[in-house]
Amino acid sequence: MRKKLLSEGSKEFKYEIREIVKKANQLKALGLAIHWENIGDPIEKKCQVPAWIKDIMADLVQQNKSYGYCPSKGILATREFLCKRNNALGGAQITPDDILFFNGMGDGISTTYQLLDVTSRVIGPSPAYSTHSSAEAAHANADPITYRLDPENHWYPDLEELENKVKYNPSIVGILIINPDNPTGMVYPLEHLKKMIEIAKEYKVFVIADEIYNKVVYNGARSYSLAEYIGDAPGIAMKGLSKELPWPGSRCGWMEYYNRDKDQEFAAFCSALDNAKMVEVCSTTLPQLALPLILGDSRYEAHRANLNEQIGKRSTLINKILGEVAELKFNPTYGAFYNSIIFKDGVLNNKQTLPIENPKMKALVEEWCKDVSPDYRFVYYLLGSTGICVVPISSFCSELLGFRITLLEEDEKELNNVFTTLRDAIKAYVKSA
Repeated sequence: MRKKLLSEGSKEFKYEIREIVKKANQLKALGLAIHWENIGDPIEKKCQVPAWIKDIMADLVQQNKSYGYCPSKGILATREFLCKRNNALGGAQITPDDILFFNGMGDGISTTYQLLDVTSRVIGPSPAYSTHSSAEAAHANADPITYRLDPENHWYPDLEELENKVKYNPSIVGILIINPDNPTGMVYPLEHLKKMIEIAKEYKVFVIADEIYNKVVYNGARSYSLAEYIGDAPGIAMKGLSKELPWPGSRCGWMEYYNRDKDQEFAAFCSALDNAKMVEVCSTTLPQLALPLILGDSRYEAHRANLNEQIGKRSTLINKILGEVAELKFNPTYGAFYNSIIFKDGVLNNKQTLPIENPKMKALVEEWCKDVSPDYRFVYYLLGSTGICVVPISSFCSELLGFRITLLEEDEKELNNVFTTLRDAIKAYVKSA
């Protein structure tokens, strides 16, 4: 080409959660059965959509309006429903004009960071969720800026580090909160959330709260919505049907703007988000029509409570199997459906292996392990030896070494088998060299 096509920031678009699928499929083609622990799709793990939800959808697809455009900001009746839902919390109040729909929150996240000035940065948690960290870093043509989640303290954020980074880095204009957190399964205590808002107000930055897992909590946990603790600070909550229903294939997410009237720059930014969606015309109509019918149905709360109870039971079983492995730093989970398992310092090295009988599979794994982080090496050997596909923690913009699992396997016998196999593989791996 006559000129370079790619921006410097394009190299930051990495998503190991799906990237490792390419490697797993190479082994699958050679006859290895794969157990997918890499991606959070409840439907793929046989989560059953209730008949009453399917009946709602069946009725909607018979209606001609389901096939047309909707308003750029989203269907008014749906935004009114969401306003009522938010305002009932008693915190920051919104109107339908404070809500904007996207084709999934991945679309919303990408648009948010694209519209920021190239010199403006949003600091986010580490381990990071790749969709946020990659998009933020790409817009700035730079590495992500992060604050530490501490595995020695329930994965709670290091608030002192966060404040120092915001204080001494004037390019930071926003703080990202993911609550409940992906990839750690941590749920933020209210006092931590309030402190983060104090930091935002002190240094005049806005807050982004990714709340896609807000309703996915269990084992006695309580997840607070941004509206409940933001006070009069400017902020954006990111929500969606993907995990709450769950309906990941809907690609239906939305933003709620809080306190737009408190800051002109923030108000202009929200208007730019609205205008960007207007240029696209609108988001998909059908899931927006379905949203108030499903979430407003009297059966929904029991449906969500049952799903949470089952996730909690699976988390307890995994805790029992992996929680006493001496080489690991293990934290129980209380939200979302992931857990980040960290190896203790000095446990991993570049000589450890697991047995792989098929010579072609072994050759592939050995090739993948050249010049990689020690947790990548473990993940590749685990995959080649057992077929269990997990994601290395260092791929989540972290210096920690470990792997992320899901809590989604519906078959308890299979769940027990997979994590017992994983436990035994960890023990064998760390003793192999």
